[in-house]
Amino acid sequence: MIYTKDQKTLNMFDPLDHLGPKRRKLLEQSWAFLFRREILSNLPVVQILPYYASDNGAPTKELYSMLGLMLLQQSFDLTDKEAVKQFAFNFEWHYALGINDDSDQSTYVSEKTLWNMRRLLTENDLYQSLFDIPTRQIADLCGVDPSKQRLDSVHIFSNMRHLGRIGLFVRTIKKFLQYLKRQYPGPSGFGRLEKSLRDRYLSKEEGSVFSMVKPSETSKTLQNLAEDLFSIIRCYRDDPKLTSMKYYKLMLRLLEEQCIVGNDQDDGEKITIKPNREVPSDSLQNPSDPDATYDGHKGKGYQVQVAETYRTEDEAPALSLITHINVEPAHHHDSEALIPAIERTKKMGFAPEQMLTDTAYGSDENHQQAAGHEVELIAPVPGKEPKISIGLAEFNFSDKGEMIACPLGHAPIKLRNNKKTCSVFFDRNICSACTQFDQCPVKEGTHGCRIRFNQKQLRTAKRRALETTPEFKNLYRFRSGIEATFSEFDRKTGVKHLRVRGLKKVAFCATLKAAGINLFRANAFINRKNTDEPGPNRPFSLLVHAFEVIANTINRFQHCFVGRFEKNPFFRPGILQNLNPTGFQSV
Repeated sequence: MIYTKDQKTLNMFDPLDHLGPKRRKLLEQSWAFLFRREILSNLPVVQILPYYASDNGAPTKELYSMLGLMLLQQSFDLTDKEAVKQFAFNFEWHYALGINDDSDQSTYVSEKTLWNMRRLLTENDLYQSLFDIPTRQIADLCGVDPSKQRLDSVHIFSNMRHLGRIGLFVRTIKKFLQYLKRQYPGPSGFGRLEKSLRDRYLSKEEGSVFSMVKPSETSKTLQNLAEDLFSIIRCYRDDPKLTSMKYYKLMLRLLEEQCIVGNDQDDGEKITIKPNREVPSDSLQNPSDPDATYDGHKGKGYQVQVAETYRTEDEAPALSLITHINVEPAHHHDSEALIPAIERTKKMGFAPEQMLTDTAYGSDENHQQAAGHEVELIAPVPGKEPKISIGLAEFNFSDKGEMIACPLGHAPIKLRNNKKTCSVFFDRNICSACTQFDQCPVKEGTHGCRIRFNQKQLRTAKRRALETTPEFKNLYRFRSGIEATFSEFDRKTGVKHLRVRGLKKVAFCATLKAAGINLFRANAFINRKNTDEPGPNRPFSLLVHAFEVIANTINRFQHCFVGRFEKNPFFRPGILQNLNPTGFQSV
């Protein structure tokens, strides 16, 4: 049965009536006030409703509160047990989640319910809305300008044990045998294998041998493990019931990534171990987390692509808002993430005009594609700079892109263009007498002094020349500001060390944690703005406070039967920017 409370309708009585003026002020300046007023009523309950039966079963927990609880749990990096306690006893959470009574029905949720809700959101890819909706609300509330953004990635360490190649083989085989013994213990399943092979991986005494392998015996041990792996695969490869098992598929993947299966004249099939350099970076790292991959620089796990808005020093204070979050395996290169990030931000209504990135994103292809999206990519050119001091960009070109003179003003004697390259010839006598010929890209050939280039090389040269200008250096220094975001991301939400495994679960946690960062930043920004803006000093005398309580109670009573928040000035958009620090209109 579905149970949803109308979070947009006013309460008849002010839920803060019992608080004194000091505690009331603290609460109204907290993240909870912002969450309740701007985010809670807009959470994507409509998307969740089709997954619940409306005519049977006991009533579920209130869905607005549950979705809000999912978001807050990740924002504060809490375990299920800790989240249950906060939901039960924390008044700040009660206020944020729209809970106005202390009954067990309203304030108690089991860990199983949290697990089920998280599974529902993860398996059906519904969690992205828990980032998109609060982000849009906050952007509108704080007047965020998305024209200037920066993009970078941060590594997430996989919540798994580090395994070498021997440990990887042993653990993968052991996982399969344990599952096989549990599900199919009979002679057609587990009993089909030789007892010696089973004991080698499941027996405590035998299994410990693999942890004490000498370096000199590593190659021999790996070969034996590969043969055992292949024997198990061959034993069950004709049984569709067993080949559909998750851990059987992992054994097949391990075999393909780590081994070479060839033909032998005597035995038919022969298996050998691949050299380390031939093992792909997206290979299996641990059967407990098969989605995690390897990056030589960052290690095993995942990486998160993060885009956020920024401002320069000469601009008005503004909120730095995370506009894009995407989790991918660690082996993915950053260059592949730029265009999806631009497309994603445009879809959300945060289309950038300028994107700051590091060198990994600055390929010529990305630069061209970004320009096609009307985005200026500000990033250093990847690769080593030419050793010569005179670059292609220092030559003079016409409006049509044809070279008309060298840096010293000498015109070419001949031009030759084809579909891919352009060849420009200069007078041999002039070039040989030039004092800068050794530092010039023009080289002596059989038909004279020649320089050959394509349009990509020309664009790259112009970008390298631009990087040396003070304007570029002054702008590019703001890229490093995203490193502070990564630090905040980890310190406040623990994103670099998660408790979950698997790409979808990691994406769920990282996405909701990013929404939490936006919430905390928006709350701090609004408090700063309210503090800095001039206005009447609000007296907190008992008389004034009592008068306000009466006035607001009458107002709530008047509207509780009638309207939605659009009809009530208390809930109009942007109210938090215009109200006094308590959030209530002065009377």
